Amino acid sequence: MDLNLFLSSMPGAIAQGLIWGLMAIGLYISYKILDFADLSVDGSFTTGGAVFVVSVLNGVNIYFAMIFAFLAGCIAGLVTGIFNTKFGIPPILAGILTQLGLYSINLRIIGQDFTPSGIDVKALESIPRGLFTPIISSMFTSRSLISLLIIMALIIALLYWFFGTELGHSIRATGSNKNMAKANGINIDATTIIALVLSNGIVALSGAAFAQYQGSAEVSMGQGAIVIGLAAIIIGEVIFGKIFKNFALRLLGAGLGGVIYYIVIQTVVNVGFNTNDMKILTALVVALFLGVPYWKSKIAQKKVKNKEVKE
Repeated sequence: MDLNLFLSSMPGAIAQGLIWGLMAIGLYISYKILDFADLSVDGSFTTGGAVFVVSVLNGVNIYFAMIFAFLAGCIAGLVTGIFNTKFGIPPILAGILTQLGLYSINLRIIGQDFTPSGIDVKALESIPRGLFTPIISSMFTSRSLISLLIIMALIIALLYWFFGTELGHSIRATGSNKNMAKANGINIDATTIIALVLSNGIVALSGAAFAQYQGSAEVSMGQGAIVIGLAAIIIGEVIFGKIFKNFALRLLGAGLGGVIYYIVIQTVVNVGFNTNDMKILTALVVALFLGVPYWKSKIAQKKVKNKEVKE
């Protein structure tokens, strides 16, 4: 492995890791807090990127375009929440249905601009640089890192405040025990919908950041996003779980998990791993980190048994 090449690729890997870490923070709300397996995030990630790019191409201010992307993701989360709470559809299937519908919607948003490779894509390259100055771009890594760190810090701070409110505690209670929450007068349908709206909104915002970073949006950009998000969450828990006890720090752990994930991926790529095998590599990394807590519990149980036998 070329050490200079590896070091030069690190800023870009960290920037992409922060983008996916932002996505992991959104997924943390549904997966960890609400205990809702939301598969719609693959679609809402792309929706965020598509809405952002199309908005900018139509002359919308970059910051407003990111807000529009967030709101589009919120709508996607609302649909999933309604499917689950009002139609009685199980969480996984509700997410799949939303994801399926979003594929067609994303095609509509992006339009029919195909690259030579056949990928449906909408690019930002046609905009004069004077009219569009990205705050997140692969061409300006230092600026991207600062912007992403600020965005992540703001989101963590807002979520820390929100989940400290009565409504935030109600969402936590719903995720912990729905029956108990309902018995205490909490409208679990409303809290479920609000959590999914917030979760998908943040995921879509990360999709907007990713589209801005690569300079385009395509319908396949969110494929496998939930796997990367889960990997970031699990990595964050495994590495920082014992030292990050505060809620805000747990959110930060999920964000840093995305950075660590991308550093691992970049390291393996620099070693010479075939990029066509990235999906299986991702699956192996996720499986490895998912298995760590299980192995730890097994080792702990074995130590307890051995101690009991000795006594």
